Amino acid sequence: MSATPTTPPPALRPYLTARHELLWDEADAFAAEHVAPRAARMEAAPGRVERKVADLMAARGWFAVTVPSAFGGLSAGHVAKTILVHRIACVSAAAAAILQATLIPVGALLHFATYEQKGRWLPRVADGSLLLSIAVTEPQAGGHIGGIETTAERAGSEWVITGSKIHIGNSHLAGAHLVVARTAEAGVSASQALTAFMVEANRPGLAVSDHRPGLGLHGFSAGRLDLDHVRVPEDHVVGEIGRGLSVAQSSSILYGRPNLAAVSLGIHEAIVATTAARLKTRPRYRGTLSDLPVLRDRIGGMEARLRAGRILAYQSVHLLDQGLPCDADLINAKYLGHQWAVQSAQDAMELHGAHALDRDYVLQRLWRDIQHTYPPAGTGEVQRIRLADAAFDEDHIQWSERLAAEAAWARPGPTAA
Repeated sequence: MSATPTTPPPALRPYLTARHELLWDEADAFAAEHVAPRAARMEAAPGRVERKVADLMAARGWFAVTVPSAFGGLSAGHVAKTILVHRIACVSAAAAAILQATLIPVGALLHFATYEQKGRWLPRVADGSLLLSIAVTEPQAGGHIGGIETTAERAGSEWVITGSKIHIGNSHLAGAHLVVARTAEAGVSASQALTAFMVEANRPGLAVSDHRPGLGLHGFSAGRLDLDHVRVPEDHVVGEIGRGLSVAQSSSILYGRPNLAAVSLGIHEAIVATTAARLKTRPRYRGTLSDLPVLRDRIGGMEARLRAGRILAYQSVHLLDQGLPCDADLINAKYLGHQWAVQSAQDAMELHGAHALDRDYVLQRLWRDIQHTYPPAGTGEVQRIRLADAAFDEDHIQWSERLAAEAAWARPGPTAA
């Protein structure tokens, strides 16, 4: 789908500043010039990892959109991050996935790394010389953090890490991986048993499996890491020893979920725009398909879902930028944003008839890409359980309140509570 620069919808104006609107224009222009011409190539060569788009985004400092200016970042916040991911996803969800996947471990460093660690890694993210991944999911445990089997054992002034991680976003682009491993014996509560480590990609014993394309998001790599007695220094521990669960959970809630809501939103907008254009130009009964009430009803439902998903995505990150408790809102934006986009994608497939099945038609790519925003950062069942916690007033940890408003934005030193 080609990029058509737009102005932000009026419903989003309460959440956007003049700087946000400039960034919106910049992202649209970037998507039109650099992403749209590559989208078809990415789709046609699913076995190829897209590196050029990553380089171009890195050159603009977008991987450091939430990083304080003291470390070379844009210090622009979560609404700005959502704008970038959303607008790029309208043209290519794979390109947007490359951006959002590095932003998650960046968030973990902002909230849990020491000042010295931030100074070591974040300026390199900001100048585009270092992309990151977060490695939590495992072959047997899946996304169940408490079931992590990768181990890290102390050996003098080093840690030795052994295990495997799968579905790791940017696995083939990242120069360093934030790896969560078990540092306590089996039986110890996950809240005290796990630790996060920064592991450079060139460490001996770290292997990245060959890229295998998925159902969608062609050009984006989400592969497997194998760690065979990989040694890292003591100062590569991110956060306190035994606090890896906090690092993983907070990063998932504050970054993973809103990032995926933004990807879903971009895909959703492309789905509605593609379908509306088709119905308006397809002749039928001395008019077009868009004149038929039964079809207008279907696309009206799609538009309703899109507008609701847009508000959820932006309102939740606006609250996050204000330092207000909004964990459940971030979770809901991811959950409903995906669910509504999937429903619209299915409606669009049906409204297009057999044309939707053409391999080179954009709708097929959109239908496949939206499937990829369901599992990461927790499936729908996980999101509903977390929302039930909120309904019963049992969501006692509000990462949005504890971390997002802290002085990581302006003040040196550790920022985790």
